[in-house]
Amino acid sequence: MRAAYVTNNASRRPAAVAAHLTELGIPAEAHDVVTSGQAAVRLLAARFPAGSAVLVLGTEALAEQVTEAGLRPVRTAEEDPVAVVQGLAPDTGWTQLAEASVVLRRGAFWVAGNTDSTYPSPRGPLPGNGALVAALTTATGLRPVVTGKPEPALHRESVERVGAQRPLVVGDRLDTDVLGAVRGGADSLLVLTGVVDRAALLAAAPGSRPTYVAADLRGLLAPQPAVVVEGDVATCGPARAELVDGEVRGSEDDSVEGLRAQCALAWALADRA
Repeated sequence: MRAAYVTNNASRRPAAVAAHLTELGIPAEAHDVVTSGQAAVRLLAARFPAGSAVLVLGTEALAEQVTEAGLRPVRTAEEDPVAVVQGLAPDTGWTQLAEASVVLRRGAFWVAGNTDSTYPSPRGPLPGNGALVAALTTATGLRPVVTGKPEPALHRESVERVGAQRPLVVGDRLDTDVLGAVRGGADSLLVLTGVVDRAALLAAAPGSRPTYVAADLRGLLAPQPAVVVEGDVATCGPARAELVDGEVRGSEDDSVEGLRAQCALAWALADRA
């Protein structure tokens, strides 16, 4: 098996992401990392001839990837770019958004690494790339092609990178990781170490429901028994969930098996209704 580390963050080069993972005790090389910036640049390189000017609304790392793809990164509308590539950069302000707005109104192709509304930080969620994309959408009435999760481009890039025949997408978000897996026809493992809590998981809509659930990444080493739903009862290994007075209740609320049984039953009831 091979692992790829897939991120919607287009602000850093793959080598920097790999170095950070290695510091955390997860050995990784640059070729193990797949970013939304790589997927965006790959899309542009397939669409436009070498040497075409691309307005970079993002970090220097994103601009370097544009150069490596044979395109020419620019920062102003005066250089007549044929496209705009947008990724999160902390110094993006009105001036940069204005340049992109001018270019887009001229008919340039627009690709964004992701539309995540927030970005995690030690101080809590901060405005993400999606917030800046929304500013341009409001100003121009246009919408970009998005290459990050949950869109197919990043999924295809990741699967091709590792040559996966039976890919498993592991992540902590329903709206990016799990939804992207479903759209790509892959199984998914949701870990409860991020923004998704049990209530959100039980209420997950069709298309955003994970195949497997675990408390954290150690779930990769644990068996995941099949879930059986019969009427108003669901079982998963030793755990049982049932509908009682309009509520889904479990016999082992704190176990992963219990949570999977509750989810399967809640989803089945929601689909029936």
